[in-house]
Amino acid sequence: MQVSKWGNSLAIRLPASVVEALELHEGDDIEVLIADERVFQVKKKPGNDAFLMRLREFRGKLPVDFKFDRDEANARS
Repeated sequence: MQVSKWGNSLAIRLPASVVEALELHEGDDIEVLIADERVFQVKKKPGNDAFLMRLREFRGKLPVDFKFDRDEANARS
């Protein structure tokens, strides 16, 4: 990969093998993580559909005796 100038930033082009492995499409959000000195990882951020699926899986998983306490949730330490 080659680093190129893009406005005031630097950019890289992802090889087709990375695009295919992460199933990337134009407009997808990715996350670049620093794994080690001179090593980074590229990770595809989950889309809205994935977040909705996780929320749907969570439904009804709270204990029956759970009570939301607004004052406790908003308490500042």
